Amino acid sequence: MEIKAQTIADLLNGEIIGDSETKVSTITKIEQGKRGSICFYANPQYEKYLYNSKASIILINRDFEPSSKLPSPCIIKVDNAYQAMPLLLDLFNTVKAKSKRGRGFFTKISWSAKIGKGAYVGSHSYVGKHAIIGKGSQIYPHSYIGDSVIIGENTIINPGVKIYPACKIGSNCIIHANVVIGADGFGFAPSANGVYKKIPQIGNVIIEDDCEIGANTTIDRATMGSTIIRRGVKLDNLIQIAHNVEVGENTVMAAQVGIAGSTTIGKNCRIGGQVGIADHVHIADNTIIVSQAGVMSSIKEEGRVVAGTPAFDYKDYIKAYAIFRKLHKQ
Repeated sequence: MEIKAQTIADLLNGEIIGDSETKVSTITKIEQGKRGSICFYANPQYEKYLYNSKASIILINRDFEPSSKLPSPCIIKVDNAYQAMPLLLDLFNTVKAKSKRGRGFFTKISWSAKIGKGAYVGSHSYVGKHAIIGKGSQIYPHSYIGDSVIIGENTIINPGVKIYPACKIGSNCIIHANVVIGADGFGFAPSANGVYKKIPQIGNVIIEDDCEIGANTTIDRATMGSTIIRRGVKLDNLIQIAHNVEVGENTVMAAQVGIAGSTTIGKNCRIGGQVGIADHVHIADNTIIVSQAGVMSSIKEEGRVVAGTPAFDYKDYIKAYAIFRKLHKQ
C-alpha cells in the first residue's frame, strides 16, 4: 500500500517542499533510505547520511537549516520530526494491518462463550465457558482463554498467550506472544517440619484499557482480590509481576523487571531494565528507577530519580560511584 506525501503532511501538520504526489510504501532509517521509503532526520550525528539519502520523502524539523542541498524529491517540515515518527508508524501500521474474522481450524469455543462481532479466534485456540471476547478483538493461534475471562473490544492476543480463568483484559490492548496472565502467585507457608504448604490463590488479574504487555511477561493472579495493571501501562518483554501488585496509569517498564507481591507502583513511573522491587512497598507517582536498581523500601516523594542497590537518590549515587571507582588506588 502506498501513501502520498500530502496524506502524511496532513497527518503531521507539516509543510511540503517538493512534489506532494510523491508516494512511499515503507519507513526506513536515514542511513538506509531507498526509493519508495520515508525517513526522518532529528539527531545531528546522522546529518552525514542526510545528503546522500535515496529516500523519496525526508521528514525534518522546521528550524533545521541544511548545509547542502537535500537530495530527496520531497521534504516535509514538521515541528518535531522525532515526536512525529510514532504517528507516522501508526499510519503505516493501520494501512498494513488487516483484521481477521471468524475462526481458524481446530478451535474449541465453549457453547456458553460470547464472541463479539468482527472478532477472530485463530487455529488451535481454546475459549472457555462463559468467556467474553469483545467486538473486533483478535485471538491468534495456540492461545488459551480460560473460563469466565473477559476481553474488551479491539484487543490483540498474539500467539501462545495463556489467560487463566476469571481474568479481565480491557479494550485496545496488545498482549504479545507467550504472555501468561493469571498463573498462581508464589505463595507458600512453611510448616513445623519444614515442608512448604501451598497457599491457594483465588483472585484474578485485571488489565485495563490501552495496555501493552511484552512477550513472555508473566502477571500472577492475586491471593485474594486482584492484581491490577491500570490504563495505559506499557510492559516490555520478560517482566514478572507478582500477586496483588498494582501498577498505576501510564507507567512503563523495560525488560526483566521483577516486582514482588503486594507492591503498589504509582502513575507515570519509568522503571529501567532488570530493576528488582521488594514486596509490600509503595512507589510514588512520577518516580524514575534507573536500570538494575534494587528497591527495598517505599519511595514516598513524587518525582524522585533513584539508582543502586539498595536504591537511593541518583545524584548521590553518581557521587558515591565516582568515589568507589577510585578506591583501589588508595
